Amino acid sequence: MSFARTIPPLMLTPEDQAYLDGVLRSRHETVQRVTRARFLRDYAAGDSIPTLVQRYGATAHTIGRCVKKALAFGAPVALDDLPRTGRPPRITPEARAWIISLACQKPKDLGWAPEFWSETLLARYVREHAVAAGHPSAGQVQQGTISKILAAQDLHPHRIQYYLQRKDPDFDRKMVQVLHVYQQVTLDLDPEDGRPTVRWSYDEKPGIQALALVAPDRPPRPDRAGQGTWQRDYEYKRLGTRTLLAGIDLATGEVLGLVRARHRSREFVEFLQALDAKYGTDVKIQVVLDNHSAHTSKETRAYLATKPNRFAFVFTPVHASWLNLIEMFFAKLAKQCLRGIRVASVEELEEQLQKYLAWINTDPVPFRWRAKEIPSPSTDAVS
Repeated sequence: MSFARTIPPLMLTPEDQAYLDGVLRSRHETVQRVTRARFLRDYAAGDSIPTLVQRYGATAHTIGRCVKKALAFGAPVALDDLPRTGRPPRITPEARAWIISLACQKPKDLGWAPEFWSETLLARYVREHAVAAGHPSAGQVQQGTISKILAAQDLHPHRIQYYLQRKDPDFDRKMVQVLHVYQQVTLDLDPEDGRPTVRWSYDEKPGIQALALVAPDRPPRPDRAGQGTWQRDYEYKRLGTRTLLAGIDLATGEVLGLVRARHRSREFVEFLQALDAKYGTDVKIQVVLDNHSAHTSKETRAYLATKPNRFAFVFTPVHASWLNLIEMFFAKLAKQCLRGIRVASVEELEEQLQKYLAWINTDPVPFRWRAKEIPSPSTDAVS
């Protein structure tokens, strides 16, 4: 056959031969790839195309096309179909750019009620406004096409990814001050004035709800299938809320807490008074805390004036209370004590919180801020 004589011989490199052998040995390759690998292996070994036609029952055109692809692009490429031009896109590039710009806006900013797009909602908006916007090619678009357009740009307008805005222009300096306190605790350093110093992390946890049962909880029953957990009625009663004002000794892990109905300046001063009563007059008390108004109010400053050089406040940057280690204790409290808690009264909630604090202090665990390097603070703590 003239068809066989017009195709030059196929020379396989050792890498090509190893690749084809791997395809032929594989148990997961498609039949099409394995068959084409056999064509190339046998043709490279010297078999003619008519021989391969008789051996495999394929047409001469099919075998010849596979060999030609191997000669042009290499044996690995010849095992797969080459990409085709396909049908011309019906949606113009301008219409696609318009759809992408819509995805980067909120529906409510375009006059619709939802806050964020879904693919179905965006497709509906495009269909209703494509002609008016000058993009009639997108007038019949469906959700599947919208999904492909967004995926090509890695856009997910239905998702929310949170970030933390730095609202404090003095963020770096304040952060260094806070981390320097943690470093002093780790290294057991005293301040330059040589006074013995205790270091505390303080914050409030407001809005702790006192929730009451409307029906008794049912305990686990190993003798009943499907009742291996506690069972609880969905309804509950709201009895009120309480605030926990708490501080943790950064060196020992001891927790000091007050449970109160509110967290105003007078409650904060009450906490400072409790701290003051714990230590001798020669001890300096350093407190890491956030920028709540009660921490710098007239009432608080008036109390601090009665205790000169007793307290030193180190404020976290604005909108960065996550730098305060007491938040780790609050997370532990929520997991161990508050999760699923039910009480018969607000007073019982207060009692449970005090019991938890006493239990924690039987075996206190200090929290540590892990950092490879903390630069020296540029200024001293605020007193």
